[in-house]
Amino acid sequence: MWARSDNVLYFDISCGSRIPTSIYALQNNSPPIIAIIRSSTFLQNLTNFTTPQFLLLAMWSSLPSDLLTNVFSFLSADSFACAKSTCRHWQACACTTTDYNHYTRALTKSPFLLHNFHPPWFIALPPHNHGLCCYALNPINNNWYVLPLDFLPDPVRPVGPLESLLLLRPSNSTFLQLGTCNPFTRQYKPFPMLNTRRTNPAVGVVHLSTLPFPRNSFLNSRVYVAGGMSEASHGGTTYEPTLEMYDPQLDTWRVVGSMPMEFAVRLTVWTPKESVYCDGVLYWMTSARAYSLMGYEIGSNTWRELSVPRADELEFAVLVSRNGSLTLVGGGACVLGVCIWELGEGDVWVLVEKVPSELEMRFLGERGSWGSTKCVGRDGAIYLYRDLWSGMVVWREVGDGNKWAWFWVEGCFSIRGKKVRNLQIKGVLIHPNLVPSFKF
Repeated sequence: MWARSDNVLYFDISCGSRIPTSIYALQNNSPPIIAIIRSSTFLQNLTNFTTPQFLLLAMWSSLPSDLLTNVFSFLSADSFACAKSTCRHWQACACTTTDYNHYTRALTKSPFLLHNFHPPWFIALPPHNHGLCCYALNPINNNWYVLPLDFLPDPVRPVGPLESLLLLRPSNSTFLQLGTCNPFTRQYKPFPMLNTRRTNPAVGVVHLSTLPFPRNSFLNSRVYVAGGMSEASHGGTTYEPTLEMYDPQLDTWRVVGSMPMEFAVRLTVWTPKESVYCDGVLYWMTSARAYSLMGYEIGSNTWRELSVPRADELEFAVLVSRNGSLTLVGGGACVLGVCIWELGEGDVWVLVEKVPSELEMRFLGERGSWGSTKCVGRDGAIYLYRDLWSGMVVWREVGDGNKWAWFWVEGCFSIRGKKVRNLQIKGVLIHPNLVPSFKF
């Protein structure tokens, strides 16, 4: 619904309606002055506005584009999507690029990115790309959305987050291939082939905050591949005791280090599912009990092994990052629930939290076992989950002062009244980026 007063157009979007493109004809193809109102008594309230209120509402259309773009950068992803669809002028501001003269010539444009003032979204990806879609949870209002993945050229398996993107691997290839996609903008970019073809290696992602690229840009990241099986020179296969790193600025892989053969075997046979980068070390957790931790110090090209607390008693164990600290989430009947440890000085694990008993009982239900529990974490939130329908236990940061609280989040049964099929999922936490990237 919309109305007009002098040179100001007012729109009621309380029902989710979009501003019609015909408004440009009303304004002789010039950008209209637009005010957005969320009110069920829109027309009645319109006649009650005073002149200063009209001027305040009309002021938004006269803001400089760079200032409006900066305002947009502080919005949550769903609010940004509404603002972007308001009018052509706002859409142009939302999709703007910024010049960075100190970048290399090939990277002189950087896409608009939202600031990380809001918690990351939980992306639920089917492990075998069932139905060519994934599901996204907005943690602010706990609303679920479906994101089609039919733009992907091949069936994929999720690997993990890559800043505001998803790191994927094709599921129809024996040898490891990687690519990245933005499920919100429907963009996909395959990585070049590795220098050495590998089967079943460990994959890790490193974020380098010292690089001069915008926050959330995957240009700040490096992808590491370690171990795996490769073709032997005399025929057959052998364990591959090298590491390769992908540089997104150059779009190439290069060999950056080696490892003891023992580590190559363990990274291949008990391939870790997650990696965490902390204080210059890339860590992997082996996927078999008793759990152990392997770390690769990037600067010195050295390897080390760390113990895991109560390693032979845990039914599941996952590494996450919490406020810059290496954090271990693990649970089982022998440890009486789910515990959260952080690695302290001297490589000593310190117990920092336990899941409240009432949430444990609600999460377990009648199963009584922690064996199928999955976990994903990122600075600001840790999620415990099972499948798409099952409810999730969430420990996340609230307010200021580094306070954390526990929450229960319902699973995804239906979206907009349409029932969703239950699936096994892999959870990934990312900050959504709704603007197409120049790197794809």
